Amino acid sequence: MLTRLAVCAAMGGARLGELAWSRRNIAASGTAREGVWSRRTYPLMVALHAGVIGVTAVRGSSRPRRLPLVALLAAQPLRLWVLATLGRRWNTRAVVAESTQVATGGPYRFVRHPNYTVVALELTALPLAFRLPGLALAAFLANALLLTLRVREEEALLDDLPGYRPHFTNLPRFVPRPGRSPRISSAALLPLTAPRPVSR
Repeated sequence: MLTRLAVCAAMGGARLGELAWSRRNIAASGTAREGVWSRRTYPLMVALHAGVIGVTAVRGSSRPRRLPLVALLAAQPLRLWVLATLGRRWNTRAVVAESTQVATGGPYRFVRHPNYTVVALELTALPLAFRLPGLALAAFLANALLLTLRVREEEALLDDLPGYRPHFTNLPRFVPRPGRSPRISSAALLPLTAPRPVSR
């Protein structure tokens, strides 16, 4: 039980910290745009994360399963890699500032939305680790639906940024494929103002 509560508390604390950091980044972003569906689905995404963590904390088993727990822990360095790559450009609302420099390094060499990949893994692995397969399936499907509504609109905003299309057109959205790590020319990324938030 202590393991379950400790893991859920750590996940909840991390999400709260990310929400606070996201608000600061958006406040400093200057002129920015947010899609209609991104705005509409955001409260649902917050509720999904809170619900999965809360239900797991209350109803999860005291005997964790090793493989999904290892997967959950392994996702954390990937999340930190995303955050370190984007820095102040990152936010949870898919807000795209007009002066953003496109991130093409780190995990963005391989997929368009590595943070969404991490989110899907976490939402599935957390309940599976504590023997709640029904919750894991429901969380996976709900997250997939919300991303379907959100991601195309977000990409349309990102597509207006210099350098986005040349780098990301042939990259998969969520899962890397062998041999898909294009290089972008320096000419495609002209100097802009200070980095602004971009979320994945």
